[in-house]
Parts: sequence; C-alpha cells; structure tokens
Amino acid sequence: MYTFNKKEYPCCTSLVMGIIGGKWKAVILYSLKYNTLRYNELRKMMPTATERTLSLQLKTLENDGIIKRKVYASKPPLKVEYSLTEFGKTLVPVIQSLVDWGNYVIENKLD
Repeated sequence: MYTFNKKEYPCCTSLVMGIIGGKWKAVILYSLKYNTLRYNELRKMMPTATERTLSLQLKTLENDGIIKRKVYASKPPLKVEYSLTEFGKTLVPVIQSLVDWGNYVIENKLD
C-alpha cells in the first residue's frame, strides 16, 4: 500500500489516477502547463464544467500540492490566479503523454 495525503492506494498507478483522475483535473493541469491563469480564464476553457465542479477540482489539486492559488486582495475586485507548483510541474510529461495518446486515437480513428 502507498499513502499520499492520508489516503491509501494499492499501487502507484492508482495513486497517480487518484491525483489526476477525473474529467477535469487533466484539463486543468494541461491548461496550466505553461501558464498562470485566473479562475474565469480556466472557466472559459471548460464551459461544460459546472462552477462547483471546477472549484472542487481546483481545491483538491491545491490540497494535493499540485497547483498553487495566489490571491491578490489589494483592491476590489478580488483577483485569484492558479499555477503549477514545482511538484505539479513534474506531472507535465505525464499530461503530455495523455495528450499525445489522445491525438493518436483521434488520428487513427480508433473507436
């Protein structure tokens, strides 16, 4: 068994999927691959994700140390930016591999 953030996983693969699995986490990570983005910018990239779902996914990724949230409260309106942490940047090759494989499936019409 492997433990990460007080959760147990039977193998390394399940640990990775526990961190990046789900419909929107990989999209969020891909969007933040080289960019720092505001919440609304992320929201526009995922128009079919509900605000609640996006907020929960961002919070989970932040709690796992994958992304960081920076709040600028100097003047209204409140400005919040998201970016990958150094730990999160280690996932870039994993996310890129998923993108490459998805492109392979699309190009070869494997359905």
